[in-house]
Amino acid sequence: MSLLEARNLKKYYATQKAVDDISFSVAPGSIFGLLGPNGAGKTTLLRMITGIFFPDSGEIVFEGKRFDPMKDVERIGYMPEERGLYKKMKIGEQAMYLAQLKGLSSSEASRLIKQWFVRLEMESWWNKKVEDLSKGMSQKLQFVTTVVHNPKLVILDEPFSGLDPVNSNVIKDEIFNLAKNGATIIFSTHRMEQVEEICDHIILVNKGQKILDGTVREAKQKYKASLFRISFDGELPQQEHPSFSTIKRESHSVVVKINEGSSSNEVIQSFMNGGASINSFNEILPSLNDIFIELVEGTPTARQFQTVTN
Repeated sequence: MSLLEARNLKKYYATQKAVDDISFSVAPGSIFGLLGPNGAGKTTLLRMITGIFFPDSGEIVFEGKRFDPMKDVERIGYMPEERGLYKKMKIGEQAMYLAQLKGLSSSEASRLIKQWFVRLEMESWWNKKVEDLSKGMSQKLQFVTTVVHNPKLVILDEPFSGLDPVNSNVIKDEIFNLAKNGATIIFSTHRMEQVEEICDHIILVNKGQKILDGTVREAKQKYKASLFRISFDGELPQQEHPSFSTIKRESHSVVVKINEGSSSNEVIQSFMNGGASINSFNEILPSLNDIFIELVEGTPTARQFQTVTN
C-alpha cells in the first residue's frame, strides 16, 4: 500500500491551471522527487498535500484513507522553500514552540530538540535570535523543526538552499537516515545532481501537468540516445561504417551514435576490421538535467551535445 496517493488533483487560479489532473503515488520509506521548472505547479501540489490548500477536484489518500488535514497534519513535516521562522524569537524558544504545535509535550520537545542540535552541531545556538543566523544556519534550524516530531511523511522543498557543501552532506545523510528508519520523503529541488543521488522515484511536472513518472533508472533508459563511448588502441577506420555516426573524436577514444536498425556488435566489428583494439565500450546515459531540459524545452539535440562534451 502506498503511504500517499494523489488522485486526479486539480487546482485552478482564475484562468491559470496550476495543477491540471495530476496523479501519483509515494511508496512508504521511499525518497520521492518532485521536479519541475519555476511555475510548474510544484508548490501548489505540496500545499494541497499538507492541507494548506484544498484541491478543486480530485483527492489525496494518506495511509489508505482520505486525507484529513485536521487529524493527519501532525504526522507530516513540511519544510517550505520560503523561510517560516520568527526573526525576533530565540532559536531554542522557536524550536520548542513549533515542536509543541506538532503535539509534543514540553519535556519531550526539549529532549528531542537538544538531541538534534547536538547531531547538527547547533548546541551553542539556543539563545541566539533567528535574525542573527546566516541563510545556511536558518536552513538547518528549519530542517530540525520539520523532523523533530518524527513525522511519517517529510516534505522538503529545496532543503539544501544556502548550505555549504559540508552541511549539505550532513543534511543529505540525515535524509537517508530518516528513510532508513521508516519515514517517507518527498523532495523538491532544482538541483538534478542531488535528485540522481538521493531519490528512488521521480515525477516531473510542467505547466501544471505530469510529464514524467518513474525511477531514475527508468527515466535514463527511456531517454537514452544510442550514444556509446569507445576507447581503443590503434587506428580508427578510415571510413565510417553505415552502422554508426561519429559524434566526438579524441586521440584514443570516440563517441558514436548507433544508427537505427544497427547493433553494437556491428560497430565493434567495424573497429576491429580497421585494425583497432577496443579497450572499453560503454553506453552514455543522459543525466536527469539533460532529460529535464529536453522535456521542458524540447531540445534533444542540445542534450546529446551536452552529454558527450562533459
